[in-house]
Amino acid sequence: MVEFSHTACLGAGVIGASWTAQFLASGRSVAVYDPSPKAEKAVRDYIGRAWPAMEELGLTANGTPDAVSFHTSAAAAVDGAGFVQENVPERVAIKHATFAEIEPVLLKDAIVASSASGLTLSQMQGGWKDPARFVLGHPFNPPHLIPLVELSGNEKTGAGVIDAAERFYDAVGKVTIRVNKEVPGHVANRLQAAVWREAIHLVKEGVANVEDVDKAMWAGPGLRWAAMGPTMLFNLGAGEGGLQSFCDHFTDTFNGWWDGLGTPYLDEDTIAQLVKGVGEEADGKSPEQLSAERDALIVAMQKAAATLRKG
Repeated sequence: MVEFSHTACLGAGVIGASWTAQFLASGRSVAVYDPSPKAEKAVRDYIGRAWPAMEELGLTANGTPDAVSFHTSAAAAVDGAGFVQENVPERVAIKHATFAEIEPVLLKDAIVASSASGLTLSQMQGGWKDPARFVLGHPFNPPHLIPLVELSGNEKTGAGVIDAAERFYDAVGKVTIRVNKEVPGHVANRLQAAVWREAIHLVKEGVANVEDVDKAMWAGPGLRWAAMGPTMLFNLGAGEGGLQSFCDHFTDTFNGWWDGLGTPYLDEDTIAQLVKGVGEEADGKSPEQLSAERDALIVAMQKAAATLRKG
């Protein structure tokens, strides 16, 4: 029996459309809410573009892109849904209004997960009379290709709810982590913010241009990080001595580098420099072409990783 066989997605932007595609691929039906009159066409078009990649990843064996319905109110969309993925605009007032609308009509055992990247669970819980079955379920864009979901609950979260949400995400092909303490940006966004901050610093200091900084990432540590995280990789980097040996050897080096990391800010001049640099890096390719190239690379890497990890 499929757990949470009927789902809902509230908000049909890029994240909501991507979640919809993934839930459909897993063999579940999806009810979509978005106030835009263009939402249905946009979501159906997105599903059509996403389906071949998901098919190539082996995610669509039990699914159909047709098990989707569209609704003009959030309350109508969640009617009968066992799992609800909320993706409305990231403003507290809008979140709270949406939660107030759906709470009276939710199934008793339904779970609502928010895709919020900037808001914390505590900030959003204020929109609920009883937030026991509300959790953070933050994906990485695009959710149908990037497996990560950051899961978080707190003292107001009901017993077993996080575990049930984790089972659901696992069933639809995701990889979850637990965020045990609230912090703005959760885990993965903070990691990429730290890397981007230093990337910007290197550009502003004239160490390298935007394209070469990006290249240094995808052709260097980014390639390793797609296989394992930085701490495990450093553990492997010292051979038999492991991480202790690595730290014994490189502690002063890393402390020196950390002391010298930059603290740039996204002011107008910095943004203009980055925009100019990324335009040069694109070299005339359209956003659609670049997105297709990105997705093809992600699919290829995911297929290779899945094959090796199963073996």
